[in-house]
Amino acid sequence: MKIVERISDLSPPGERRRVLVPTMGALHAGHISLVRLARESAGRDGEVVVTIFVNPLQFEPGSDFERYPRPEAADEAACRAEGVDLIFRPQPNELYCSDRSTFVEETSLSKRLCGASRPGHFRGVTTVVTKLFHLLAPDAAVFGEKDFQQLAIVRRMVRDLNFPIEILAGPTVREPDGLALSSRNQYLSAAERRQAPVIRAALLEAARSPEDSAERVLTLVRQKIESAPLARIDYAEIVGADDLQPRLTIAPRTLLAVAIFFGRTRLIDNILLG
Repeated sequence: MKIVERISDLSPPGERRRVLVPTMGALHAGHISLVRLARESAGRDGEVVVTIFVNPLQFEPGSDFERYPRPEAADEAACRAEGVDLIFRPQPNELYCSDRSTFVEETSLSKRLCGASRPGHFRGVTTVVTKLFHLLAPDAAVFGEKDFQQLAIVRRMVRDLNFPIEILAGPTVREPDGLALSSRNQYLSAAERRQAPVIRAALLEAARSPEDSAERVLTLVRQKIESAPLARIDYAEIVGADDLQPRLTIAPRTLLAVAIFFGRTRLIDNILLG
């Protein structure tokens, strides 16, 4: 396994199929599932590339950029165990010039949900993903469905900018109690961690509900989440899974997406309804 930290040391993929897994590190079982999906897509003779980059453009002022976990040795070991061919792990000043003035921005799907709660976040995502696509020239890239809005935005960007890259989606990986795996779960206190599975419980309750009114389903979701004293709802919305626009009724390809705070820790999850 090769580890590269400078752009000048990158090599083109050649004739081998190259599949990219962009991450911010602190790799957990959810990331590993994406790496395995990448290997399946690349094949035995292809190349799997994992990028590890805590992207400052994705963090709004006052967020957890400085304290975001960066366990380099553990991440290297996890990638090596999965047969990753290349880790690209640049520093911010390697990817971004100090006087940068060019960004990539999606202007429709990014306006709601996490885009409304975290201004500028998705501009950071699309900018860094575009740079990684240009630098690494993958044939395919893998993103997780837990970050459903991010996945939708990257797909839209690839379509609109004619990137010759296949976007693959990996299902959400969960703890035995249903909590979606996230690098931020480690920030939870013991009491917060005990209550955090209420997120998944609320989503499943919504999926089982016979209601076809989006507002009534959202009422059920809010009541369930608010039954956990330490939970604070950032948003709970029902939107179309393809356009992320609000839906009044539950129909096929309807997405229920939530963002919940436990203390300073913000967790997201989603489920398809209908």
